[in-house]
Amino acid sequence: MSLKLAIVNGIVKAWTHLVCKIDGDQLKKVPLKGPLVIISNHVNFLEAPVLYTQLLPREMTALAKIESWDNPGKRFLFNLWKIIPIRRGEADMSAYRASLDAINAGKILVIAPEGTRSFSGKLQKGLPGTALIAVRTGAPIIPIAFYGSENFWDNLKHFKRSPFHIRVGKTFKINLPPNGLSKENRDQVIDECMRQLAIILPEEYRGAYLDSAGTPPELLTFLE
Repeated sequence: MSLKLAIVNGIVKAWTHLVCKIDGDQLKKVPLKGPLVIISNHVNFLEAPVLYTQLLPREMTALAKIESWDNPGKRFLFNLWKIIPIRRGEADMSAYRASLDAINAGKILVIAPEGTRSFSGKLQKGLPGTALIAVRTGAPIIPIAFYGSENFWDNLKHFKRSPFHIRVGKTFKINLPPNGLSKENRDQVIDECMRQLAIILPEEYRGAYLDSAGTPPELLTFLE
């Protein structure tokens, strides 16, 4: 790790602890090395700096919307962290290839299947395109869910630290039927993955998966 990266990571980590009460003991369950895919929910901007710095010294990257690079601060951090830009709403083959390269290099890749921030903390439907990356890598997948920070900006205005709870689920792999990844089972795969996030969240945050969180998966094999 370069001195510049180490200094920036130290500053970012200190800032996250200043504004948040981070409950991250369960991150000990995350392997120290890849190849590995982390799927997570997406509440607000806090997940990136909290998760990245809390998982150090693990070597990791993530997918982030390309519009993030329009913000000078995010551009600086994301370039330093080697985050992969992705164009939403299209088949971004450049992001797809970069994701596969990262996994093949033994890195941990973070994906937020919802594709956009919920702000409320309640799970939204997962986008099926995410399943393609997870399936093609063949890497194990571990769900990590966040909750409690949805009122961050209001808390900040009142000089209050926001709770930031992190929950880690069971590691699994995707097992496809003989016909491979069809449109139908692509939707099923992403829903089964999202349910693994739902079951480690309190009920009030399960959102679109509240009623189906307990449905046994058919295409996932747990490694624990």
